Amino acid sequence: MQHDVVIVGGAFAGLAAATYLGRARRDVVVIDAGQPRNRFASASHGFLGFDGSAPRDILATARQQLATYPTVRVIDGEAVAAEATGGGFAFTLATGETISSHLAILAFGLRDRLDPIPGLWERWGKTVLHCPYCHGFEFSDRKLGVLWRTPMSAHQACLVAEWGPTTLFTNGADLDADAAAMLERRGVAVEPARLAEFVGDGPQMTAAIMEDGRDVPVDALYVSPYSTLGSPIAAELGATVEDGPLGEIVTTDAERKTTVPGLYAAGDIAHAPHSVSLAVADGATAALSVHRALVFG
Repeated sequence: MQHDVVIVGGAFAGLAAATYLGRARRDVVVIDAGQPRNRFASASHGFLGFDGSAPRDILATARQQLATYPTVRVIDGEAVAAEATGGGFAFTLATGETISSHLAILAFGLRDRLDPIPGLWERWGKTVLHCPYCHGFEFSDRKLGVLWRTPMSAHQACLVAEWGPTTLFTNGADLDADAAAMLERRGVAVEPARLAEFVGDGPQMTAAIMEDGRDVPVDALYVSPYSTLGSPIAAELGATVEDGPLGEIVTTDAERKTTVPGLYAAGDIAHAPHSVSLAVADGATAALSVHRALVFG
């Protein structure tokens, strides 16, 4: 059986796309590996109507609502391989089952890589954060830090300073004169020494320990992790993958069409910046584009 659409990824972008296509009465299969990118966070903020809700609770509600549309099926599993066929695409699951469709939306999300500094990964999504809009308000007026990754980290530090006193940890990287002047104007402190570790009680953070033995108080640290695609199947299908400002992204146009005819991409894998609200909007955009393609060919 060849379905109208297969959606690879059942988090915010994928479920939003499935909802729109289900309401259009299209035959849709969602393949979900159950590893949403924001699963490390206890709460999601800024998403209208769900501010402060746990990400998995939002997704569970979305799934319940999606179940009311009889033409949509959700498979809990992983797409491990994919190929273009004469009339569309075929996706192979880890179980060996093959699911075929005329069109496809990739929404499998990203995997984040953090610098190998002790104390970072175990606090990811709690006090080591990526987005001040998503998690800044909760740390208002506390001691904030930004970890250098690229020259854009200086701009990030100036932005984070909106929420509280901020220190940019350059971890030994050199600042150019323009960046230093911008940080000074914004009142951002600069800590140039290399980092040894971040410490605190459990998921809480209290300080950065420098290699020279000093400790710098910090309650929350913002980082821009390098992100890679959560699945290799975009490349397997021949879609162009580029290096964006925060890591890998699948090249798409405004309608979320990839460079492969009939193949679309949505959510964090298709653009930056990243948030739940933007991912949901992206999924809806892809669904509308796909539906027009199904109607008009």
